[in-house]
Amino acid sequence: MASGSARDGRIRVLWLVKGLGPGGAEQLLLLSAGVVDRERFDYRVAYVRPDKTHLVPEFEALGFTPERLGASGGRTAWVTDLRRAMLEVDVVHAHSPVLASAARVIARTLQASGRPAVVVTEHNEWTSHRTPTRLLNAATTPLDAHHWAVSDQVKDTVWPSRRDGFDVLIHGIDPAAVRPSPDARARLRAELGIGDDEVLSLTVANLRHNKDYPNLLRAAVNASGREPRLRFAAVGQGPLVDDMAVLHGTLGLGDRFQFLGFRRDVHDLMAAADVFTLASAHEGLPVAVMEAFAAGLPVVATKVGGLPQQVTDGVEGRLVPAGDSTALADALVTLAADEGLRERMGAAARERATAYDIRHAVAAQESRYATLVGRD
Repeated sequence: MASGSARDGRIRVLWLVKGLGPGGAEQLLLLSAGVVDRERFDYRVAYVRPDKTHLVPEFEALGFTPERLGASGGRTAWVTDLRRAMLEVDVVHAHSPVLASAARVIARTLQASGRPAVVVTEHNEWTSHRTPTRLLNAATTPLDAHHWAVSDQVKDTVWPSRRDGFDVLIHGIDPAAVRPSPDARARLRAELGIGDDEVLSLTVANLRHNKDYPNLLRAAVNASGREPRLRFAAVGQGPLVDDMAVLHGTLGLGDRFQFLGFRRDVHDLMAAADVFTLASAHEGLPVAVMEAFAAGLPVVATKVGGLPQQVTDGVEGRLVPAGDSTALADALVTLAADEGLRERMGAAARERATAYDIRHAVAAQESRYATLVGRD
């Protein structure tokens, strides 16, 4: 393992992620960036996808200058750039299975004296990866110096032959960073056209297959037909945006369901909402659910990934089977009809949020970095 350090004595860490779009792993990195120990560690951030730069300004505001690997070359130039970057650090922490696999292999092409330790965080269930990705990840995982999973469910999907040595590390949020503007609720509800007596369900999830927006849209039709006060809004963008616009029109949802696209004011939107809803087919441990807890929102979600560990059915919200739009609609109608229930579940959610402080995960990671380079 590399045992060097920056000229000022700090341990050099490269965070490696596929893109800096508004996804969950990227949001976790951004939250982590705000609380890292910069006196002991010198952090760099690198990404590959040129179309995923939404969070670059946020990283820059925190004093980071993210580097896009491969920006000056052809399709494989990012590999050369990654190898060069790995020669300049002590630890590479990968947050994507494809990039993790590449970093593991590249590390073995470097002399042992200058080879960084490669550590990996698995953010999603292995079953959600495409077969080539899963095979490549499984073949190279034994080369890790350490690996984490974001939930027990994610760890359980790792092949048994590769599961040994995985630690579950629950990530979190910065409670101080999720506070909305004082006027957020009134201002955002007016912007969205939500009346005082209406109940707004908010979803924060990119438009990808794993988020199962068709399930959510069908539940919205069912629920709003039975409870006219229910309204829906979704924050997110992604490859299915056109398909979901077509389905939205086919289902005749009109302004009962609004797609808001990418937004930077998610915390204000949560203050405007009454319920947080997630209809996913599979998950890791969504940051948005932790933020919903901090906002005091009851959560209606599917029983997938790390969600059953965090949302207690009947306490902080309701859990329903994945793909069951009727069960999802039933839960939404129940909450919409009972303000007292929403308030009780919201209070329990806010109390639950105290367990999610990103500083705990960052401290655990930094302790491991230091151990791996002999600086603990």
